[in-house]
Amino acid sequence: MAVVPDFRKRILFSDEAHFWLNGYVNKQNCRIWSEANPQVYVETPLHPEKLTVWCALWASGIIGPYFFKNDEGHNVTVNGDRYRAMITNFFIPELNNHDVQELWFQQDGATCHTARAIIDL
Repeated sequence: MAVVPDFRKRILFSDEAHFWLNGYVNKQNCRIWSEANPQVYVETPLHPEKLTVWCALWASGIIGPYFFKNDEGHNVTVNGDRYRAMITNFFIPELNNHDVQELWFQQDGATCHTARAIIDL
């Protein structure tokens, strides 16, 4: 009788999230229910400072969080080069701490995930 592997233990989901440091909340991810339209306006800077955090979830737990910062410690956005550096310098060493024989690494279609350097990696 063939042994059927439990694929749920082999899939690792990952993604990034942005956290605005001025208290801004992305309304796409936040719903407020009210009987009346509150007509509230809040002025926000055009480009508020934000922190981008990466994390991965799988049956063996959580890998991360990883905070995207430059060499001076300032918050930066994610691009293909920074994402590749995170995978190479953080994620792969973290995986080496686990007994991983075979793994499916799930990402969405974000540009930094589909850059040629990432796909090659």
